Amino acid sequence: MLQQRHSTRRRLAAVIGIAVVVALVAAIVHLSGSTAAGSATDPGTAASTTAGAGSDPPVILPGRPGEESEIRPGSQVTIDPPQYNSLDTWYVQMMIPHHTQAVQLATLAVTRADSPGIRAFADRIRAGQSAEIDVLRNWLRERDLPVGDHDHQAMPGMQSEQSVRELATTRGADFDRRFVEMMSEHHQGAIDMSTRVLIGGTDLTVEELATAIAAEQAIEINRLRDLIDA
Repeated sequence: MLQQRHSTRRRLAAVIGIAVVVALVAAIVHLSGSTAAGSATDPGTAASTTAGAGSDPPVILPGRPGEESEIRPGSQVTIDPPQYNSLDTWYVQMMIPHHTQAVQLATLAVTRADSPGIRAFADRIRAGQSAEIDVLRNWLRERDLPVGDHDHQAMPGMQSEQSVRELATTRGADFDRRFVEMMSEHHQGAIDMSTRVLIGGTDLTVEELATAIAAEQAIEINRLRDLIDA
């Protein structure tokens, strides 16, 4: 589903890009022709046109798919700041404590897991998700948004405090089995949250991050299962 969506967007971007190039070439040819004609009949008019173009150059605005591009004076064009909506904000605010718990579980595995593969896997989770927490915090900081005060236990995949305490009391093969169960549920919750924001969010940075998280954690779920079956 994610690949299809991004493939569609890439195709649309390619079509728009081609339309912009075609429109730009047509505009240059048109302006060049107009200037040449002005030079032949009225040098003063040509000079005036060149001066006007220098002071307020035209900007090509791509039209919607199937529509022609529009040329406007640069002074009439404004660029909107990057947009985000409440779902983007929710995702970022919720994913911070979600990742924080994953790091907590992974830290337990470093000294309690029996499988070297699970210990190595836990190290990767600690490094990768700690880095993503920094990205999420920076996203909020850049937009002057709070970290948030949501009901973290209501998030998909979040493990109860009691379950985490019980995990901390186990070691060896029992720990490995329970760790895989809890982390798989936790990862699936992150995938569900990422899918939700990919459907309804608008921020491009959040979209890229959610796509990466969903893909990485789906792979890691399969890897966890392989480790426990090995």
